[in-house]
Amino acid sequence: MLITEEMIVYPGNPRPLIRRYASIPQDKVNESILILGSHTGTHVDSRLHIRNEGEGTTSLPLESFYGKCRVFDLTFVEKEIHRQDLEGFQIEKGVIVLLKTRNSTLGYAKFRKDFIHLKLDAAEYLVMRKIKTLGFDYLSVKKFGGDDEVHELLIDNMTLFEGLNLADVPEGEYTFLGLPLKVDLDGAPARVILVRE
Repeated sequence: MLITEEMIVYPGNPRPLIRRYASIPQDKVNESILILGSHTGTHVDSRLHIRNEGEGTTSLPLESFYGKCRVFDLTFVEKEIHRQDLEGFQIEKGVIVLLKTRNSTLGYAKFRKDFIHLKLDAAEYLVMRKIKTLGFDYLSVKKFGGDDEVHELLIDNMTLFEGLNLADVPEGEYTFLGLPLKVDLDGAPARVILVRE
């Protein structure tokens, strides 16, 4: 997601603040200050996000930020993703899985509380398949205001990227590259790139 002051944020999270503090020709260069929450836009979660004794983002394995990736088209799901919605896809151990839902096709002009989300049986299935990274196309993978166990299960068993924009990404195989900012926090904004195989 492009970071702007007008972008959607999860309710309760701070909006980004972007200010130019040096400008040409008054100054020799243009420079800006950027203030944003650790879960702004496209971001990665760490265990510190869900428990005080959890590790921060710098403890996430580097190999989970890069590798073979499969994008699965789940735009047929109307509300919740269950295990049965995933069972028809070939999910290999150790791969990166990105779930494209109606969230991407509906866009990100304003926050919607009724976004498509994962249910516990789907999260358990992904853990059972032993994927290394999951990417999801909304600011949260769990139901708004509930299903905390979904979030916890995923974060405890894989690297979780949220806030992906998959609107123009067809289903298929890619190489995934997602590099969070190197800050040791509960989460970190990231730039995610898919390379077509």
